Amino acid sequence: MVSPSTTLVVYNENEIHVPSATVMSATFAKYDISVSEQQISQIQRYMACLVFWNQRVSLTSVTDPMEILERHFAESLLAAPLITQKEGRLADVGTGPGFPSLALKIALPNLQVLLIERNTKKCAFLNEVIRFLDLDQVSVLRSDYAEISPSLRKFDCIVARAVGDHKALLRWSVARLAPAGQLILWLGQQDAIKISQSKCCSWDQPIPIPNSQRRLILVGHQDP
Repeated sequence: MVSPSTTLVVYNENEIHVPSATVMSATFAKYDISVSEQQISQIQRYMACLVFWNQRVSLTSVTDPMEILERHFAESLLAAPLITQKEGRLADVGTGPGFPSLALKIALPNLQVLLIERNTKKCAFLNEVIRFLDLDQVSVLRSDYAEISPSLRKFDCIVARAVGDHKALLRWSVARLAPAGQLILWLGQQDAIKISQSKCCSWDQPIPIPNSQRRLILVGHQDP
């Protein structure tokens, strides 16, 4: 029997329990995020795919659907209003199972998204999500970001949630941002303070992530 707080999504002939549309809307409201019925449906299907694959391939240590909803989807979608080029080119460095960029693609469907991930199994999962959700203008590049050719067309926005070597990431990003491009990072408080002192970008005030302790979103801007 399906609980009123959950719904069933069929993926690969399996029925996966995910949070209901009512639960999702209420959860996103806590983050001041507004989503349409279609976007909720896409998120539910994405989550079902993630839950199924994560039982077989290590994609994320977060396994509870409600925690996935908050830690991955809600925290990713917080950046949607911050992106200035809603139809621009976005690169996600070390995207893992697709966060934040695939969640942002659901919110901003005209984004052109490049998912950069060096893990082969995670790349296979990303391609499956793209297929399952029928997303266009999204591609997967299996590579370490540092090995990507500098001839690659520049990006209007670069995002990263879990890249450890911040100095290397900043150097790489600044060289690959288009004029007036943005760098959006999900960070702990101490890293945000340290990075915001860098002269490579003009930095906004860090944005606290609701319902978290000492985690922030930091936005840097390239000169026009």
